[in-house]
Amino acid sequence: MAVLWVTLPVLLVTALILRWLRPTWYWMTFGVTCATIRVLVRYRSVMDACGLTVPPSRWRLALARVANRPVPEARSPRILRLRPTSTGLVLRLKLRPGQDAFDFSASSDRLRHSFTLHNVVSREVRSGVVELRMTGYDVLKRVRMPANPPPEVLRVPVALREDGEVHHRDYRQVPHALNVGATKSGKSVYQRTLVAGLASQRVALVGIDCKNGVELSPLARRFTALADNPAEAAELLAALVQYMGRVYEVIRAEQRISIDLPDAEITADIWDLPAHLRPVPVVLLVDEVAELALAANKTEEIRRDQIVTDLVRLAQLGRAAGIHLEICGQRFGSELGKGITMLRAQLTGRTAHRVNDETSANMAFGDISPDAVLAAVQIDKDRPGSAVAGDSSGGWCRIRAPHTTLRQAVDICNAHAHRTPEIPELEPFRPALPARVLVGKVQPKTASAPAF
Repeated sequence: MAVLWVTLPVLLVTALILRWLRPTWYWMTFGVTCATIRVLVRYRSVMDACGLTVPPSRWRLALARVANRPVPEARSPRILRLRPTSTGLVLRLKLRPGQDAFDFSASSDRLRHSFTLHNVVSREVRSGVVELRMTGYDVLKRVRMPANPPPEVLRVPVALREDGEVHHRDYRQVPHALNVGATKSGKSVYQRTLVAGLASQRVALVGIDCKNGVELSPLARRFTALADNPAEAAELLAALVQYMGRVYEVIRAEQRISIDLPDAEITADIWDLPAHLRPVPVVLLVDEVAELALAANKTEEIRRDQIVTDLVRLAQLGRAAGIHLEICGQRFGSELGKGITMLRAQLTGRTAHRVNDETSANMAFGDISPDAVLAAVQIDKDRPGSAVAGDSSGGWCRIRAPHTTLRQAVDICNAHAHRTPEIPELEPFRPALPARVLVGKVQPKTASAPAF
C-alpha cells in the first residue's frame, strides 16, 4: 500500500511534465489508452446524440412485433478499425444505408467535444466508408516535422497539418499556387521553407522580389535568375516565355507519332521525354505580386499589362513545359487591374495565412469554399506560420509551417549551390553575389567580399 501511495504521485507528476514539455510522449504513454477506452465506451451514445444513427429497418420492426419483443434500437455505423497514431486515433466506420459522409463532416465539432479530443477531421475513404482522424493534442502549437524519406522531384514537405500528417507542396499534382497573408503572418517563412526544400532537387529556381531583393537575395547562390524591381521582372518574364517556347519545340520534335510507336512513348510534356533530353523544371517565385501590378503613369501601365500577360501565359501553358508558379501577396483582387483575376483562376493551389479582413480571404477561397474563408479569418495573430491550405476542388485543411530561419535557408542554399542549372535565356538575370554591407560605416568602393 505504501508503494502505491508513492507510485501514484510520481506517475501523476510525470504525466503532467510530459504533457507540458513532450505532448507526443505523453500521448503515446498515457493519453492513447485513456482516449481509446473513452471512444469505445461512449461510441453508441455519442453517435445517437450527434444524430449519426439510422432507425431500425422494417423487417426488424416486423420481426420484433411477431416475436413480441421490444422495438430495436437505432443502429450506429459499424467500426471497421481503430488505430492509434503518434498524434491521435484513426477511426474507420462503415456507414449504414441512408447515411452520408457529409453528416460526419458537419458533426466534427460535436464529436470532438463528446470524445474529449482536440480535433476531429472526417474524410470519405471510399463509397460507404468514412475515416475520422482524431488528434489528442494541439500538434500545431509546437511544430515538429517528422523524419521523411528523401523528397520526390517537385514534392516538398512544407508544413504540418492539424491532423498530424505532413503537408506537401506537390508541383506535379498542383502546378501553380497562390499564397496570401498579411505582414508578419508567416508568409515569407513559408516561402523560405519551400526554397530550402527545393534547393536539394534538380530544379531551376527563378525569383521576382520587388522589395529590392531583401527576401530572396540572401538565397541567391541557388537561384538561376532573380529580378528585384518591376522593370527587370518584365524582362525576366519575357525571357521565361521565350524559354517555354524552346521547350515546346523540343517536345514537338520528340513526339515522333507513328503507327508503330507505343502509346506510352507519345508525350505532350517534359516528363515522358528521354532523360538526356528532358529540360530542367522551373519554379518561379513571385514575392509580392501587387508591386508588379501597380502603375503610376502610362509607361508603367504598359509594362504592367505586359507582366500580367506573361504571367497568365506561363500559368496557362507552363505546366507541360515544366514551369510552375508560386505567387505570394497580401492581396490578390480585381483592384490590381485588368487580367489579374484571369491569373488567379489559373492558380489551383491556395494558401491563406492570417489576413487583415475577410475580403482578402475571399480572394483566395471565396470561389472555392466558404468554410475555408471563415477558418482563414480566425487565424490567431500569436501563431505566425499558421495557414489554411486548399485547392480548387474545395478541400482544405489547417497547417502550420516550421520556423525556418534565414540563416538555415542560406546554409541549405549555399550547400546545394552546385545544383543551380544554367538556362541560356535566363543568363542575363543570373544574380550577382552581394557584397558585405557594414551598417553605419562607409563601404569602400573596391570591396567585393562575398556575403556568404
